[in-house]
Amino acid sequence: MGSERGVPPEQRSSAAEPVANSRLFASLYAELRQLAERQLRRNAGAPISPTTLVHEAYLGICGRDAAFPDRERFIGYAARVMRGLIIDFVRDRRALKRGGAFHITELPTDVPELDMDETDLPQLSEALDELAEHDASLAELVDLRYFCGYTFDEIAALRGTSSRTAKRDWEKARVLLFHQLKGTF
Repeated sequence: MGSERGVPPEQRSSAAEPVANSRLFASLYAELRQLAERQLRRNAGAPISPTTLVHEAYLGICGRDAAFPDRERFIGYAARVMRGLIIDFVRDRRALKRGGAFHITELPTDVPELDMDETDLPQLSEALDELAEHDASLAELVDLRYFCGYTFDEIAALRGTSSRTAKRDWEKARVLLFHQLKGTF
């Protein structure tokens, strides 16, 4: 306490946030690793292991001065960070295919092909970012359902709602994203 004397309260709380985030990350590590495995199964074209994805996400989370009041928001934010990392890896891979051979020696030669069209992923990411500006909870639901692979029951438990509400919100988010991707949002 003596070292905090003379430091305004807002600076003291922001200094404690990285420590709290690190503790929260450590306590949820196993769940975050499962989340990374789900995302990588869905996006098989990312040349990264689940452990590396979790650790990269940790670096992304610790680099921000964000406070997470509860587990749900931390998991949601971690899911968005992981989605962004996977999209970056896919973009880097696509750049290599177009002649960016400077990093070719860094990639393994047996990278599986991505099941979905790689051009759809960045568009979906942009559409999700725009949806988050209009309704952050719907964007978070899409992250949890599509990118993390959570079931409606798991999402409902995380959010403290019913499974039916999660399904209704999912349908609403799908319609909004469809219109946004078609340019009619």
